[in-house]
Amino acid sequence: MDSLEPSSAPVARDPSRSAPPEFIHLRSGTPCGRRRKDWSCSLVVASLVGAFGSSFLYGYNLSAVNAPTPYIKTFYNESWERRHGHRIDLDTLTLLWSVTVSIFAIGGLVGTFLVKLIGKVLGRKYTLLVNNGFAISATLLMACSLQAGAFEMLIMGRFIMGVDGGVALSVLPMYLNEISPKEIRGSLGQVTAIFICIGVFTGQLLGLPELLGKESTWPYLFGVIAVPVLVQLVSLPFLPESPRYLIFEKHDQAGAEKAFQTFLGKEDVSREVEEVLAESREQRNSRLVSVLELLRSPSVRWQVITVVITMACYQLCGLNVIWFYTNSIFGKAGIPPEKIPYITLSTGGIEILAAIFSGLVIERMGRRPLLIGGFGLMTLFFGILTVTLTLQDHAPWIPYLSIVCILGIIAAFCSGPGGIPFILTGEFFQQSQRPAAYTVAGTVNWLSNFAVGLVFPFIQKSLDTYCFLVFATICLAGALYLYFFLPETKNKTHAEISQAFAKRNKAYPPEKKMDSAVIEDKTNGRPEPDSSSTLENCVKKRIV
Repeated sequence: MDSLEPSSAPVARDPSRSAPPEFIHLRSGTPCGRRRKDWSCSLVVASLVGAFGSSFLYGYNLSAVNAPTPYIKTFYNESWERRHGHRIDLDTLTLLWSVTVSIFAIGGLVGTFLVKLIGKVLGRKYTLLVNNGFAISATLLMACSLQAGAFEMLIMGRFIMGVDGGVALSVLPMYLNEISPKEIRGSLGQVTAIFICIGVFTGQLLGLPELLGKESTWPYLFGVIAVPVLVQLVSLPFLPESPRYLIFEKHDQAGAEKAFQTFLGKEDVSREVEEVLAESREQRNSRLVSVLELLRSPSVRWQVITVVITMACYQLCGLNVIWFYTNSIFGKAGIPPEKIPYITLSTGGIEILAAIFSGLVIERMGRRPLLIGGFGLMTLFFGILTVTLTLQDHAPWIPYLSIVCILGIIAAFCSGPGGIPFILTGEFFQQSQRPAAYTVAGTVNWLSNFAVGLVFPFIQKSLDTYCFLVFATICLAGALYLYFFLPETKNKTHAEISQAFAKRNKAYPPEKKMDSAVIEDKTNGRPEPDSSSTLENCVKKRIV
């Protein structure tokens, strides 16, 4: 009873001196303490420049090849006729075009395997810079293929551009994960997905007939790739390397301190450096884990399974298939064929808005609700779309409902499943396992991408509009798995995330980590937290 008497009044009179920092921030209305301070100028520039020269190019190359398809096929015909004296037969032309489209995914797979080889030597920043060499080579080959009269240059350029994408989609999320404070790790990680969407939209926009989508100008669509490459080449060298890489791989503590100071925008970074040094001491006898070792390790078994399933659902959920039906659905809704490319731009705009929305709310809502909700809504919209496509000739308003379903599927995908899988891969694994983990994730990503392009024509031919039920099933299975097996990783350290998986892995993190943290707190003069303190418990539970 005495503890509830007014003897605690001084605490209430002067909260800035006696209440914990978290309580002060809750009273002042600033969520999660120092979130506003976490967004330094250097951090924003690093994420924008890194994504513009990396994930933007991946999205751009997904859509830029669609608009000039008839002109590229005409170019293949003319080149073949000049060499062999007769026009190319239809089957060979279809095969060449299929190779042109699908070889991008094969190049991405090759790029994924290169990450571990060059990432250890060059680091995150310089791997991104060197990766621009692939983009420049691909740009020259694709942009000059028409003038040279060699369609092989275009195919080879697509392959090399895929290698660039494979490296970029592994190294960029790793770089952003390692330079960001855990309080904004999700929001910063979503920059990768946002720029993929911006790249897709830019490819659609520049592919319009009034711009570069004409027979005489389609090679310039590929020449545009040089712009983001040059921006990254002149900007990224002035930004620091990942501080975690500097400590773990280069043992450069002074360089890591400077990097932390630049990225966090403050002078005192002793806490951040000490956190990384503590993790480095725990892993001082460990080396970079190979892919085989990662797959065999019992302590990360469920992390690997979760990454594989999430990344497979990312590609197999059917979003790419939506574009196959877009033109026909818009035509059934009464939109003139010449206006359809402009209406299609709305889908790219929806992608960008949904990805930005996800980046704004991910640190409030967490990863789980956005992922599970995204796949769940996609399941619902795919089911409705199957019905509307089957009955679209029965009433004039049904095609408009199909358009709403298409926009709903795109928004649901980009608000969660479109970017969070890349974030989870960086959060699940410790420093020595991360390159191998991104290799596994990238391999699943690109193989699934290739499989969809290869198998979908046969699925569509045999099932017609019912093919969307296949993708609805995949989305539902992904949502159920994530609901039962994915822990929330928002604002958590790697040790806390490992602890969440430990019961399923049947391999608990060593207790000495907790003990050493307590001993270190005592040595620094910080007392152990009293679990019986009502105020502390309220603060931890965010109860005001």
